Amino acid sequence: MKYLFVLHSSEGNFYWCTFSLAQSTRQSEVEREISFRTECGLYYSYYKQMLQAPTLMQGFHGLMYDNKTESMRTINLLQRMNIYQEVFLSILYRALPIQKYLEPVYFYIYTLFGLQAIYVTALYITSWLLSGTWLSGLLAAFWYVTNRIDTTRVEFTIPLRENWALPFFAIQIAAITYFLRPNLQPLSERLTLLAIFISTFLFSLTWQFNQFMMLMQALVLFILDSLDMLPAVKVTWLYGIQITGLLLVCVLQFLNSMILGSLLISFNLSVLIARKLQKNLKTGSFLNRLGKLLLHLFVVLCLTLFLNNIVKKILNLKSDEHIFKFLKAKFGFGATRDFDANLYLCEEAFGLLPFNTFERLSDTLLFYAYIFVLCITVIAALAVAFHNLSDSTNQQSMSKMGTCTIGLRPEAAYNLIHTILFGFLALSTMRMKYLWTSHMCVFASFGLCSPEIWELLLKLIHLYNPNRICIMRYSVPILILLYLCYKFWPGMMDELSELREFYDPDTVELMNWINSNTPRKAVFAGSMQLLAGVKLCTGRTLTNHPHYEDNSLRERTRAVYQIYAKRSAEEVHALLRSFGTDYVILEDSICYERRHRRGCRLRDLLDVANGHMMDGPGENDPDLKLAGHPRFCEEIKRNLPPYTAYFTRVFQNKTFHVYRLSRSK
Repeated sequence: MKYLFVLHSSEGNFYWCTFSLAQSTRQSEVEREISFRTECGLYYSYYKQMLQAPTLMQGFHGLMYDNKTESMRTINLLQRMNIYQEVFLSILYRALPIQKYLEPVYFYIYTLFGLQAIYVTALYITSWLLSGTWLSGLLAAFWYVTNRIDTTRVEFTIPLRENWALPFFAIQIAAITYFLRPNLQPLSERLTLLAIFISTFLFSLTWQFNQFMMLMQALVLFILDSLDMLPAVKVTWLYGIQITGLLLVCVLQFLNSMILGSLLISFNLSVLIARKLQKNLKTGSFLNRLGKLLLHLFVVLCLTLFLNNIVKKILNLKSDEHIFKFLKAKFGFGATRDFDANLYLCEEAFGLLPFNTFERLSDTLLFYAYIFVLCITVIAALAVAFHNLSDSTNQQSMSKMGTCTIGLRPEAAYNLIHTILFGFLALSTMRMKYLWTSHMCVFASFGLCSPEIWELLLKLIHLYNPNRICIMRYSVPILILLYLCYKFWPGMMDELSELREFYDPDTVELMNWINSNTPRKAVFAGSMQLLAGVKLCTGRTLTNHPHYEDNSLRERTRAVYQIYAKRSAEEVHALLRSFGTDYVILEDSICYERRHRRGCRLRDLLDVANGHMMDGPGENDPDLKLAGHPRFCEEIKRNLPPYTAYFTRVFQNKTFHVYRLSRSK
């Protein structure tokens, strides 16, 4: 029997990949599981662990008192990681009568693909709400699919946390868009607030970086509230929902300190406090109000930093310090030799958005349409903001506020600032482009179908006519849809018809050897990415793993990675044994890495962090010194006495070398 599995190549093509079940043999299970690369495998392993537990209570106990994810430690995985979705799915799979018809891995995959359908539906609804026509939603959905390389990663990194979270984020944006409409009925407003709260809570529960995304959202609300482009009462509700949702997640994650010390909570509280301190913020002349706004911004910034520092000192919080080190180095506030910061800086995903992204987005006409709509709405927003700041007589009247912002409705203003801020985030960090490009589809389609946008444009060029507005808002989107169908539909159908097999025999051989030749309680050391697969495929205990949001784990990972540095056999053995390591896996792809430039290879980062000169031609900082020992991962393969006394090679193939550590010197 064979099952089909959809994968997505780096070139952006869909492929149906076959996985032979071979009567549910262990071999076929490993072949499927290694397709969950890096942290994806780690998260999926907890779903698998819950299903293999004799009872749900034992499964929960295993997650709350886990001693296999980090050797010589017992950690609460529900506190440390965002894996409630795996817990929920495992309970659902146990409860539904589908075990005979659907394997757990396919239930997991289909659930996530189903969430992506909800994601596209939420984008469709948001665009429809903004423009008033279903045609806009259809165009947004078409753009999302045709630009799938840049709008989603779900096809080739299925269990990633953002693939769970972003559908709920899209639902939240759709609900906020509806909530910001004027003159809502009380019942509609309450139901919308409930939808915003639930989607905010689920978004926060499923992704560890939720607080940073919602901080951007809070900045959107702050800007628009300061410029009187949103009703202050509704903004206060949204601030409160963000705080409440995050605190509820904090409770479910056993008072996770990273949440309590988040900038989002500090910022939202600071805004609410500053409002109380500056009650007459929205009165006075233009210059007077501008001065008050600058003072308000200063007060909020100082309060945020003060509250955040106080909380972090009380909690002794260091979980997110690597993120701020990375941001400090990325934006040029001093060079750093910090290993963790450089690990992020050297990854392409955390670099600037490549220029070829805009070329791909332009091929589907999305980028051109987006810039067109953005320019017009920015002009409208600037005019509205200037009018609001200049007219101090209408600032307390919600009915007059609607008249003041007639050039740009509150929900359109929200989506405008949202797309601008998330655009800056995407430009600075490529991995975050998926938050921007999906909303780009919504914003561009809304503008092309919006009567207000065409009215403003036609008035600017003195061609205004109600009939022309109707013609433009329907004909332009239809022509673009026809173009997209003509150019991209045949290619997508061809891609879906292709069959390709996922093939990684070296990793399969390694996992099978571990399963057959090592004790169940053996502890393995190696790269974070590989060890996630080791845990999933073999269930062995790890020294480190890819979930990097813990300071002690980062220190442990740096210590384990000395296997790729210039260290003596004795030093490396002592470090590994301090974590209870029984076996260490060396990868030639890391030891002899060529993927990154000099200075960004893992061995270079370790050398610099250790104060050693880097290998190869090129400059070194003057204070770096020659190492006293050769590179461990190279020298150990020579089987010389200093190394054979501590390490015995027990497995090797073209990619991996496994060594057993001696128990004593």
